[in-house]
Amino acid sequence: MSRIELIGISGTELDSRQWAILRHCCAIAASRRHQPLVADIPVLLIDISPVVTMLNQVEELLVMGDVAILASGDPLFFGIGRLLIDRFGPDRICVHPALSAAQLACSRFCVPWDDLAVLSLHGRSADNITGQVLRRPKTLLFTDSRNTPDRIAAQLIRRLEDCGDHERLAALHMRVAQNLGLPDEELIEGPLADMADRTFSPLNMVLIEQPAQPREICFGLSENDIQHSRGLITKDEIRAAALHRLQLPRTGIFWDIGGGSGSVSLEASHLCPDLSVYTIEKKAEELENIRANIRRYGSYSVTPVNGEAPEILAGLPDPDRIFVGGSGGRLEAILTAATARLKPEGKIVISAVLEQTATTAITCLQKLGLQVHASTLAVTRQHYPDRTVKSLNPITLITGSP
Repeated sequence: MSRIELIGISGTELDSRQWAILRHCCAIAASRRHQPLVADIPVLLIDISPVVTMLNQVEELLVMGDVAILASGDPLFFGIGRLLIDRFGPDRICVHPALSAAQLACSRFCVPWDDLAVLSLHGRSADNITGQVLRRPKTLLFTDSRNTPDRIAAQLIRRLEDCGDHERLAALHMRVAQNLGLPDEELIEGPLADMADRTFSPLNMVLIEQPAQPREICFGLSENDIQHSRGLITKDEIRAAALHRLQLPRTGIFWDIGGGSGSVSLEASHLCPDLSVYTIEKKAEELENIRANIRRYGSYSVTPVNGEAPEILAGLPDPDRIFVGGSGGRLEAILTAATARLKPEGKIVISAVLEQTATTAITCLQKLGLQVHASTLAVTRQHYPDRTVKSLNPITLITGSP
């Protein structure tokens, strides 16, 4: 049975082993950058892009014999290898890896990479890139034509300045390795402000470093750990129950409406670091608390949104989960607007102090066609050794799902 010879390319020349493989293939798929390497081989040469067309051509050509596909570096490391395995199966593919771009970049920078976070932005949204980068001491990025080093630097600057985190901004260092393995290879490094003003080659890798983060807990921040005003914070026990009800996905979009101090958002960002969290709050004092808490814990997957629901929701991406901790007397309008945007497998949880609020939430969600569940939590706290007892106001959590 004929097979695919998946050959990794590093540098500007093919070695004797690669030449031997290519000569017995009936066709070669390569990018325009790699096509000159095989121009002298008298076989059919097809463009690797668009990928869907190439895959269909390869499937047809395999009837005639082996087909070679040239890819940069290690094709199984953020490369085309996964796509080919999914399409043709592992038994029909023989992989010949070269040094990956990540290995080359780290070798040029003389940076160990066994503790490195590697993220690919190829064809992906960079909405949560600040959250993913800023929670790690060092991150290596595969960029693309939209997510360029200068734009990434500018996005990090905007996010840190918005939260007033000037200390972290000053400490961040960016390095760019462009045109790796080519004659015009270049290494560039500097503070974010310098990198945001430069233009880079389309072929590059980005390394972002910052001082090591203090060890953080995954879950279980107490009210004393979170900056808030006048005791206005979702209490620990209620916060834990609400997050349990939300069943947060690992990735996706989470709206925290009426975020207050941002306590629910902070816990959500610790539990699911790759989740994009939008904390909607209209009060300036609470927004400052949210920003202070983001700075303290480096929780940059949390984005403060200054405005009032439901109007402000129009500018946000559709949510997978919604928590409503405050409604400013506009609960029905908020639920109507929010559930209209909720993704098919989504959930919405409302925290109600007043019985009337709970009744309104349950009635509204039912009218909107959601399945509804409600739980009322009465919390009593006891402290030892003085055995002081404090009973909190009962809270009803209402959960709605399509």
